Amino acid sequence: MTISDWKKTFKQIKTKPAKMKKYLKHNKPKERTTGMTTRRCVRCGRYGGRVTKYGLDYCRCCFREIATKIGFKKYS
Repeated sequence: MTISDWKKTFKQIKTKPAKMKKYLKHNKPKERTTGMTTRRCVRCGRYGGRVTKYGLDYCRCCFREIATKIGFKKYS
C-alpha cells in the first residue's frame, strides 16, 4: 500500500473513530530509518539520484543546475 492510498482511505474513515483506530493499528505505514525515502533533495524534495558528497544533499538535476554557481567545473 502506498502512502497516497493510505491517505485516501484515512480521509474516508475519519468520521468513524472506532474503525479509524483499528485501521491505524494494522495499516499505518512504517517510519523508515534506512533506505532511499529517508533522505530528500534540499532544493526540490526528490528522493532518488542524490549527490551527498561534501554534504550537498541535492538531487542530480538540481546539482547540474547549480554546480557552476557553487564552484564545480565540468572537465569533459
